[in-house]
Amino acid sequence: MASIFRPSVSLNLRPEVTYLNLSTKERFEFQKKSVTKQRLSLRFCSLKANKAQGSSVEGISAVEEKELTNKTDYGVVGVHHVGLLCENLERSLEFYQNILGLEINEARPHDKLPYRGAWLWVGSEMIHLMELPNPDPLTGRPEHGGRDRHACIAIRDVSNLKEILDKAGIEYTMSKSGRPAIFTRDPDANALEFTQI
Repeated sequence: MASIFRPSVSLNLRPEVTYLNLSTKERFEFQKKSVTKQRLSLRFCSLKANKAQGSSVEGISAVEEKELTNKTDYGVVGVHHVGLLCENLERSLEFYQNILGLEINEARPHDKLPYRGAWLWVGSEMIHLMELPNPDPLTGRPEHGGRDRHACIAIRDVSNLKEILDKAGIEYTMSKSGRPAIFTRDPDANALEFTQI
């Protein structure tokens, strides 16, 4: 099976927030960083109080200051999963597993939900396929997925994906901006963007 993903390789796009393909050890390190961020927050508050009294805020970077003064105080760390509706789970799995090369996350609760579904790994995040009636029209959608609601997946090689889609006979469009990105639709017309990083 051809795969555009290399699960054993991790991407470090936003090291302060997101890691792809987290192992147990990496998850532990991520949690340690969260504790470090809390400690840094306390240090920042102390330094800020000193600044209010006339001293400068030293010992903290501009990035750390921005992260700590972020108004989303509830702790956004990334996207956990994207839910996509499908009419037929097996048909969707054929696309996502056998064409795109995604793997099922067996640890997720397939049997605890009142509908059929599957959780597929995309780095450390997931796509949740849900076999449910789709309230959206499946026809009349924009030809270019970039002009429709879509999920975007970071990949290493757009040309490799293009070959995979060509071989499978799946239609796609390239990014209208000229950047290395490709848009396609799954069997249920869900738009997917794959952008090269």
